[in-house]
Amino acid sequence: MLTVGRVRPGPTTRLRVREVSGGAARDRRDDLATEEPLEIRITAGGATRTLAITMRTPGADFELAAGFLSGEGIAGPEDIASIAYCTDEDLPPEARYNTVTVRLRGATLPELPTMQRHFLTSSACGVCGTASLDALRTRCHAPLTDASSPALPPVPAELLYELPDRLRKAQGIFGKTGGLHAAGLFTADGSLLALREDVGRHNAVDKLVGWALMSERLPLSSSLLLVSGRTSYEIMQKALAAGLPMVCGVSAPSSLAVDLAREFGMTLVGFLRGERFNIYAGADRVHGPGEMNGSRPAASR
Repeated sequence: MLTVGRVRPGPTTRLRVREVSGGAARDRRDDLATEEPLEIRITAGGATRTLAITMRTPGADFELAAGFLSGEGIAGPEDIASIAYCTDEDLPPEARYNTVTVRLRGATLPELPTMQRHFLTSSACGVCGTASLDALRTRCHAPLTDASSPALPPVPAELLYELPDRLRKAQGIFGKTGGLHAAGLFTADGSLLALREDVGRHNAVDKLVGWALMSERLPLSSSLLLVSGRTSYEIMQKALAAGLPMVCGVSAPSSLAVDLAREFGMTLVGFLRGERFNIYAGADRVHGPGEMNGSRPAASR
């Protein structure tokens, strides 16, 4: 069932399916995670440019746009004047809630010398083609503060064990559809500050960072990020831009994600499942059981 024609798409789409179990079949209603395109435009000084087109789950669209601009180093809180759905007369009604315009305070559109590709993104792979530590170094010269800083005190391993379950219980849309990624922002004592869901893991992180930006909470130096899937370079890039010192994932990180974490002083935890995880970078921010006797915990998968 296509969703074209709905004026404003929602996060879930209801349709009828035939469920087959064993030797029986029945027709019933089912909820799916909605996937719709979102075009992100920027405007300044009378000029407008399409910056990105991403497949996303509708909801928190303004946060998604703000978080994307922040993560790519295009605009910070002080640069954004307003965010609104596009009401251009040339857009069909069903597309107006799938187009967001970010109005910048500057007199001209910013130059984008590090964006050596078209900003076409997808829910599956996120923004592709910027996997370059050289480009990132031009924006982030110094590493984040290490464990000696009081911003994020060392986190006990026993607390990390609990976070995936806390994330899962807070996923309202996943509970209906079973088909969404999540990104959750936690304090050092395990309190959930905010959670965002999306068909794309990168979009979920952008929404979360956008929430922090619009709430004037950046940088997120006293928080940690948990993502429901694997941890890629793009996710680490977004976390670094938001000032997050620690990123945890329930699945594996990529090699470039580990390189980024080690170079910029971030803590990266992967395979966080049950009472086990691997620490790929920044082990000093994690207090493990072995440290009670003065030894470091051994990472395990």
